[in-house]
This record gives sequence, C-alpha cells and structure tokens, in this order.
Amino acid sequence: MFDPRTKLLLALAYGTLIALTRKPEWLLGEWSLLVAAIVVMNQWKVYLRWLAMLVPMALFFGGVTWWSTDRATGQAAATSLMAITTTFFVFFASTEPEDLGNSLVHAGLPFPVAFVMTAAMQFAPVIGRKARAIVEAQQARGIALKPGWRALRNYPALLIPLLIQSFQLADALAEAMEARGFGRSGRTFRKVYRMRMLDWLAIIGGWGVVAVVLRYFAR
Repeated sequence: MFDPRTKLLLALAYGTLIALTRKPEWLLGEWSLLVAAIVVMNQWKVYLRWLAMLVPMALFFGGVTWWSTDRATGQAAATSLMAITTTFFVFFASTEPEDLGNSLVHAGLPFPVAFVMTAAMQFAPVIGRKARAIVEAQQARGIALKPGWRALRNYPALLIPLLIQSFQLADALAEAMEARGFGRSGRTFRKVYRMRMLDWLAIIGGWGVVAVVLRYFAR
C-alpha cells in the first residue's frame, strides 16, 4: 500500500514518539498497538520467539536504570526498549529488504551502501537458522549449549562452525555478485518507486500526530 520509504519514516516517527514518551500508561498503550498490529499480520509466533531473546535484555536495561535512578524510570526504560524494538519488528515484517534498498537507491543512496544494508537484513535470518542447526547438531553429540554459565566453555563449539559457515556464505555471495556484474554502471530496476500523494499525506499526518501527542498528552 505504502512506499517502503514511507513505512521507514512512519516507523521512525513512532519510534520517536515512544522514545520521548514519559508516562508509563502511554508507553504500554503504544506497545499494545504494535502487538495488535503483529496479531493482525499473523506474525505473533515469530514475535514470541523474538521476544524470548529481547525480554532478558530489557529486564537488564530496566534494572540498571532502576538502580541508578528510581523504579518508575526503570520500568519506563524497559518498556521503551521493548516498544521501540517492536516498532522495527513490525517495519521489517511488513517491508521486503530488496524493496527498501531499491527505493532508497531511487532516493539517491549509493547502490553499494543500499546493497550492504539489504544483504545484512536478508542474511540475518539465514545466520540464525544456521546457528540453530549447529546448536541442535552439537546437542545431539552431547555438548550442552543452552544459555547458562555451565555452557560458556562449550560456546566455541557453536561459534567456530558458525564463523566458518559465515565465511563460506560470504564467499559464495561474492562470487555470485561478480558473476552478475556488481558495480557496473547503468543498472536498472524492474520496479519503479514513486512517492504518491497518499504517501506524503501519511508522512505528514504521522509526524503531525506524534507532535500533537507529545505536546499535549504523553509527556
């Protein structure tokens, strides 16, 4: 419906709103809207797996903030971290990396920069799947790799194979890029990206709502 650049600017607007919100009830409401969007997109199973990794980080961040300031500030910090990262989870779940990179190239971003960004977004899930496969293979051999202090000494059994496979993947990608003439001038795109009136209205309206909410309600 919207251009990828519009989605990016709206995600930045919502992230700004969350980062500048001070009232805990508003933070919870902003996070709840994102969770509702994830349910509508039918991405809640992926979100729950992702949440399992994020919650410990948020608790640590909130705990440190609580210890250095007060309880309310610590709770707000943890909730803000959860909500901001959820904002970009929704963004990446609704936007193809290739579309985002190509639209930014149309906006003037150098193609090599856009390609590196797109490749990083596309290969992060691939590396995640490889890591899970290595963990399962090593656990089948009796090597404990579940999170915890006892498993720290076994982490080289995960990191070394993952590093080797990452280099192999990078080498295969470099050969494929060279075979396709990466870096040659005159590159064209199958899809043309144009900002329509609806996109501009969404951007102006989104940032306008953020300004009004921050001015009168959320701070």
